[in-house]
Amino acid sequence: QMQLVESGGGLVQAGDSLRLSCAASGRTFSRYTMGWFRQAPGKEREFVAAINWNTYYADSVKGRFTISRDNAKNTVYLQMNSLNTEDTAVYYCAADENTWSLSSNYVEYDYWGQGTQVTVSS
Repeated sequence: QMQLVESGGGLVQAGDSLRLSCAASGRTFSRYTMGWFRQAPGKEREFVAAINWNTYYADSVKGRFTISRDNAKNTVYLQMNSLNTEDTAVYYCAADENTWSLSSNYVEYDYWGQGTQVTVSS
């Protein structure tokens, strides 16, 4: 069992940066693929980025967002630069027990955080 707690969301202006953090419980954090997803009002949950020993990004964030992890701190991060209004959403951290996978499909992920709101104003 793993518990995930996101933090770092907030209200920013277009062009600003924000860094999200996700703290995970459990002693085997390094064995999980970690992912970030987001969901805007009235829209489906959308893949943002994933990391095991490699990284994988959605086209919409490639070059602007960076996912990273610190296995010693059981934490995964999402650095978001050049934010725009289309990035407004609730951002969720997720963990996949299959460390060999870098999936963009949310059904592949086994554990989820409660989400943190990111709002980008124009």
